[in-house]
Amino acid sequence: MSTRAARTSLRTRLSWSATLVVALWVLLLAVGANALLARVLAGQADDVLEARAEAVAQTVDVSTDGTVTVADARDDQALDVGTWIIDGAGGIVESPSGSTDALDRRATDLAAAGAGALDVDAGGPLRLRALPLVDDGRQVAAVVTSTSLSPYRQVERTALLGSVGVALLLVVVVHLVLRANVTRALRPVQDMSTQAGRWSADDTDLRFGEDARPAELAELARTLDLMLDRQAAVLRHEQRFTEELSHELRTPLARAQAELDLLLAQPRGPEETARAHAAIDRATRSMASILETMLSAARSSEVLTPGRSRLADALARLADPRGEDHPVPVVVEVTPDVVVGVDPDVVVRALSPVVDNGVRYAATAVQITARQDGGRVEVVVADDGPGMTPEVAARAFDPGYRGGVDSTHPGAGLGLALTRRLVVAAGGGVTAVASPDGGRVVLDLPAG
Repeated sequence: MSTRAARTSLRTRLSWSATLVVALWVLLLAVGANALLARVLAGQADDVLEARAEAVAQTVDVSTDGTVTVADARDDQALDVGTWIIDGAGGIVESPSGSTDALDRRATDLAAAGAGALDVDAGGPLRLRALPLVDDGRQVAAVVTSTSLSPYRQVERTALLGSVGVALLLVVVVHLVLRANVTRALRPVQDMSTQAGRWSADDTDLRFGEDARPAELAELARTLDLMLDRQAAVLRHEQRFTEELSHELRTPLARAQAELDLLLAQPRGPEETARAHAAIDRATRSMASILETMLSAARSSEVLTPGRSRLADALARLADPRGEDHPVPVVVEVTPDVVVGVDPDVVVRALSPVVDNGVRYAATAVQITARQDGGRVEVVVADDGPGMTPEVAARAFDPGYRGGVDSTHPGAGLGLALTRRLVVAAGGGVTAVASPDGGRVVLDLPAG
């Protein structure tokens, strides 16, 4: 596509294409009208010539020996104008004044051919018409009349010029009207484009809505609104993924940074240095695991790639000491024969926020139990804290919800939302149980 074609607006293309169609129709109508007019004028000329020839034939007398005579007593001398009377042998009995030999020959040739008409050029367009006089089935004479075609041709030229002028004026008017109508029809599209251009990336909730529009533009507005809804959903998904990733990486990163700060702040013995290195190693491995799990969940649109893990081994990683800030122990009571159809890293990532919440609110301990029933495994994380009200339990897994306005813990309310997303992506479900006798979260996972 050329640069010029790329710059051509839709309004220009629509108006010119419609104008071209109208121009073609006007051209066809003008040609047809002028052709019809020419035939009508030619028919009128023939009618005039035939009427004159019949009038002249009334004055012609043919004797038995073939002699042709013309009655002298005629009241209408105009009948003689442009008229030839020719006998059966082709001789000219009477011819119009001022006729030339060439014109006389054309008249006699036409008379010999019988009835018919002939257009000749005799200092101007001239039409001849012959009327044979027949006696007993034999042509005994002929009357040839003529008339100038100049007036008829002048009428045809005037009609042609008039139709061309009217056609040009009509095409110009039609083009201007079409351009104005197309401009008015496309103005809402331009307004919608300008409106969308004013919206910034942060205006994800703005929509065109259900304002009164023509049917086609209303459909376009609905389509654009649906597209904006999908883009807003993708943007929210990306923002939530970034927040969840930051939330998950914060703890292992803080542990690694704390160990590094201690190593740099004071000299430590070989054993303490080795423990610090091991802690840093566990933290970095944990971050790598978090990244891999989160990216796997982000790439999947419905269900995570199926995995398989022994639940007791995966939960053992959650039973490690939680640090001085949370000295509450995590007790895992799961038999070694319970196997889930979920990757162990996903199990750890999904349960970590639940266990962290339990440790935060528990009085003495957090307990993790599991029970396999057919193709499903029910995992229960329980603590002996204050429990959850029905409102808190209903909203516990909503992104950004932090247990009420009086909640003082520093979290962003994204941990349990991540739990639900990972569990659902793995083909399971999760619920929070409302109870004043301690917190209780139940995870339903597929058996391995």
